[in-house]
Formats: sequence, structure tokens, C-alpha cells
Amino acid sequence: TAFLLENKPLRRIYTMSSNAEKFASEVDVTGFPGDVLPEQQKYEHPLVQRYATKEMSAIWSPAMKFTTWRKLWLALATAEQELGLQITDEQLDQMRSHLYDVDFAKAEEYESKFRHDVMGHVHAFGEVAPLAMPIIHLGATSCYVGDNTDIIQLKEGLKLVRRKLVQVLAVLRDFAQKYRDLPTLGFTHYQPAQLTTVGKRCTLWMQDLLLDYERVSYELENLPMRGVKGTTGTQATFLELFDGDHEKVKLLNQKVCSMMGFDKCIPVSGQTYTRKIDFHILSVLSGIAQSAYKMCGDIRLLANLKEVEEPFAKNQIGSSAMAYKRNPMRSERVCSLARYIMSLPAGAANTHANQWF
Repeated sequence: TAFLLENKPLRRIYTMSSNAEKFASEVDVTGFPGDVLPEQQKYEHPLVQRYATKEMSAIWSPAMKFTTWRKLWLALATAEQELGLQITDEQLDQMRSHLYDVDFAKAEEYESKFRHDVMGHVHAFGEVAPLAMPIIHLGATSCYVGDNTDIIQLKEGLKLVRRKLVQVLAVLRDFAQKYRDLPTLGFTHYQPAQLTTVGKRCTLWMQDLLLDYERVSYELENLPMRGVKGTTGTQATFLELFDGDHEKVKLLNQKVCSMMGFDKCIPVSGQTYTRKIDFHILSVLSGIAQSAYKMCGDIRLLANLKEVEEPFAKNQIGSSAMAYKRNPMRSERVCSLARYIMSLPAGAANTHANQWF
């Protein structure tokens, strides 16, 4: 190694070893050969791969999405038949028999041909239910399946979140009762104040989560389905199908919503349901994230004081360089994920504000 000083900053000149030369000539530091690890060359979002529960991942999976599309088409055709359209039992039987055997490759093939995702799946469905092909999606627009499925997934996701909140509250209840009489120093401004108890401190976390539970329950009880609204929300295509009979179109909307498990539907819409709904739900999730961050932030501070520690597994390594450390890694993960979730309502607010007429 040599150094040169020529009225310039120091420059280091390296004499490469033979192994360093091999590294420079043989190792591509910017990528990898195309035939290496072919099954691992697709980016997977860490929020799903590392952190999502199996149940939540399933709710937002392609399987859930596209089988729900087929259920919505079946519900629409069933209601249309009940209200007098010429749809046969055989057509409905074929649709009912093929709700779950989605041929994704065939749907992609049709989408590539038509440049339209919904029509790709209409034709893929029609291939396995050929008798029903003329009446699949009858009178509907793409948002009939797209938006209604989004709301169904939101509903199922909220139901899962509510169950998880109940489980967390049950664990915290047991902890609070166990340590209800254990005295500990309370803090204000993170400065020593007066005595409290470990159990009482835990109830602060529980109270926030209980408020979140109540908000989730409210959204679930009042979440409306988009329903059967037509292309721009006027239901004109369905009025044409039913020869201008407004009462039948209203009944069609009610029947489809009821079959899909909803007591309410939005009174009016454009082509899409109002994105105000998305903002409300993300605001509730943001509230849960706030509560989780507050609780786990407290645990991280208390861990520093050695008042509370997270479980530490037998073979767990606290740090690659300092194995003795007891990092509150679970709480750190919760806080990092919570920060991300708390940022989401702003995006939904901008989407709703820009949802033109």
C-alpha cells in the first residue's frame, strides 16, 4: 500500500492480491446469472413473506379474489333469474360447479388477448361453464366484481383483526391480574414520579386497544357493499334488462348484497364506491398501530431499565457481535410496522380527494 500527496486529498493505491484479482474478475457484484436460483428470482414483499399471518395472507390472495369474482357473478345471475330474466337452472348449476377451479394461466392468456383483466376471467369462467357464458357478468361493469370484492376482503380482514384484538386483550388481562399488586415506579415526562403497579400500567395499553376494538366493531357493523350499480352508478343497464322496472332493480341490488352477506349497501355511487370507506378503515388500522406502538415503545423503555424483558429463546443470539445482548426485537418489529401503518391514511385521503365525479 502506498500513499501519494500531490496537493490533493490522500489517495490509497492498492496492490491487489491474487484472490482479490479473482474476485474482481469473476464476481459480478451488481447481479447474478439468469439461470441461478430460478425459483428465487421474484421479489416477495417482506410485509407478506415475513410478517403476514397465514389467515390475512389468504384473505388478500389471488385465490380469494378471483373465486369471489365467480361468487359475485353467480349471485348476480341467481338474483336476475329470480326476478324474471331468462336464465336456466343448468346455467346456474354450471357456474356453481366451477367456483374454485380458476385456471389462472387461461385467464392470463385471455387478458393478454383482450387487454382486460375482468374479461379475461369472464372468458376463463365461460370455458368451464359454457352454458352460462352468455349470462356471466350480465348487465355488470368491471367494478361490480372489482369493488365488491375489495369490500368483501376488507370485511374479512377486519373480522380477523377484531379476533386478534380479542386475543391480545385476553393475554394482557391475565398479565394485569397477575401483577395487579406488584409495585413499580411510575413516571411522568419519563422522570421518576410516584408508585404504581405493573398490572395497572398494563391496563393503560388495554384501554387503548379496547377503544380500537370498538372502532373496528363499528366499521364492521356499518360497512356497506357497493352492490349492483351499473357503469356510472345509474343502474341503467339493469333498468334496460328489466324493461324499466325500478322496483325489480332495487330488489336485484338487495338480493345480491344479502347473498354476499351484507345488510347494507351504499345508497349511491359513481362507477366505484366512495374511497371515503377506505380512508375510514385505514384510520381504524392506524389507531390500532398507534396503540401497538405505544405499548411496545413502553416495553422497549422498560427493557432498558430491566423492569420488563421479552422472552429469550435457548439458542437465540442477541447480537452478531454482542451475543449477551437482550434486544427487545419483537417490540422493535411492532414499532417499525406500526410506523408504516400509521402513514397509510394520508394516501387514502388523497385518493378520496382525487376521486373525480
